[in-house]
Amino acid sequence: MNSIKFGLLVVVTLLLSSTMKAQTIEEGKKFMYYEKYQSAKNVFQKLLAITPVSPEAVYWMGIAMMAGGDYSPKALNEAKELYRKALEANSNSALLIVAMGNIELREGKPQDARNRFETALSLSQNKDLEVLAAVGMANSDFDNKFADPTYGIEKLKIATTLKKFKDPAVYVYMGDAYKILLDGGNAQISYQSALTIDPNYVRALYRIGKIYQTQGSGQEEIYMKYFNDAIEKDPAFAPVYKNLSDLYYNIDVTKSAGYLDKYLSNADDDPKNCYYRASMKYAQGLFKEAITLASQCIAAGTTPYPKLFGIQGYAYNRLGDSLSAKAAFENYILKADQTQIGSGDYATYASVLFKLPGNDSLAGVYIDKAVQLDTLESSKVAYLKTTSLYFENQKNYKVAADWYAKILTVKKVPTAFDLNTAGLKYFRSGNYTSSIDIFSQSSKKYPEDVYGYYMTGKAYWAIDTTMEQGLANPAFQKVIEVGLADKVKNKAQLIVSYKYFVAYFANIKKDKATAIAYCDSVLVIDSADTEAINNKVAIGSMNMNPAPAAPSKPVKPVGNKATADKPSATKPAASEPKK
Repeated sequence: MNSIKFGLLVVVTLLLSSTMKAQTIEEGKKFMYYEKYQSAKNVFQKLLAITPVSPEAVYWMGIAMMAGGDYSPKALNEAKELYRKALEANSNSALLIVAMGNIELREGKPQDARNRFETALSLSQNKDLEVLAAVGMANSDFDNKFADPTYGIEKLKIATTLKKFKDPAVYVYMGDAYKILLDGGNAQISYQSALTIDPNYVRALYRIGKIYQTQGSGQEEIYMKYFNDAIEKDPAFAPVYKNLSDLYYNIDVTKSAGYLDKYLSNADDDPKNCYYRASMKYAQGLFKEAITLASQCIAAGTTPYPKLFGIQGYAYNRLGDSLSAKAAFENYILKADQTQIGSGDYATYASVLFKLPGNDSLAGVYIDKAVQLDTLESSKVAYLKTTSLYFENQKNYKVAADWYAKILTVKKVPTAFDLNTAGLKYFRSGNYTSSIDIFSQSSKKYPEDVYGYYMTGKAYWAIDTTMEQGLANPAFQKVIEVGLADKVKNKAQLIVSYKYFVAYFANIKKDKATAIAYCDSVLVIDSADTEAINNKVAIGSMNMNPAPAAPSKPVKPVGNKATADKPSATKPAASEPKK
């Protein structure tokens, strides 16, 4: 009799445990839906204390650990270790195999991940909703550049065909995958399908609003309708408030602050929240208050959120306290995970370092980091131009030229202006060989622009100052050949080129006739050029031994006199070097 009672007790206990497990898993997933990740982790931790190898609890615990775009090595490794131990105890769990595939996808091992996914799908015979949804979610992650949204959509579509399917989250994952593919139409259809299953699944409304938000402020009326509908249906859905606070942060700080308050009142208590409050003080121009609040937050926590140091750095910088800003940024760079630091952070830290003597080299290191990290070509160019200008103002012209030349490597299509400016900076710094290299690139890419040939000639002239080697001859001859197509536009370059040959043939080749012919070429363009007039007279009266054979023929004047021209928009103006 006692054994029977014990057996009944075991059955009852198992039933209660099963019921508690189902309720707890759903509770944790609900917190995930609201992006309350700490609350979700607390739920899954309690469940794992009871059932340490529960595949579903382990899977969702790992997802919660990496949620919110936390791709830090620490979070990834902790989730990986959790999955590894669970797989040791349950190697045939399709859901855990998908979980490990998700880790590999985040580690940049897409083929290994695909093998895991296919193994899991085979084990579950493509009939397990959780497994199909997990594969789809892993491949619809906006923050994972290795995700394969097309593959994810394929598996999610299979999930929707399963018997008694009614999970709106599957359609949201599908919409996210389409959004990664920039297919807004199918993304919206997918999100609408989620709402057909559950009209109160406001994550779908929020996602539709995000589609229109990405199209710019011209769609504000539409995206705000979806965001407001989401708030009306579920005022506790915190992500929409955070999105709106971020949206208005730089354009309407009052609105942004209002949405931030609503977000914080519905979000988990998290160290990030203190940072958000300090950041809002900074956005409002209350720099001292931002520093004070950040300092209080740092002092209150054993492991303060690293971006609090960043806010201090920005605020001290705005207050003109470069030493304090430097110290704050040093803490930020030291304590933050690399995924938390943005290109603007590195660039701002560099700007602080430039203000403090003896830190130029270190500042350059962080400018390089900013350039490497930034995804916008225009931002990369801006960082490099600012740095080049800094060194130019310090009269460190060679270093200024080196920084400007980096623009040629970050721009997909460097313009003639880019090339010519870089070459000119090397020329002015006395690095003539480097300038020749770049001006030669300019001439090759823009053969109709005389400036590249012209400055190549001047650089060779600066090397061969006596003209005895004739190094500049081919370049100046090319200026004349190309420049005669528009004598007005190219007047200055033509005159210098002609005068170079006047001196070359008079002094080096002792060829009076050719030297005078080049004087005449100058006068065709500018009949009042005093130097050309005087040179013609002087050369005519000189006794020269005629050259045995002229190496090149003078260019014959063509057309009438031309008026003065201006440098073209594609080339920077340059003063003539004194010879």
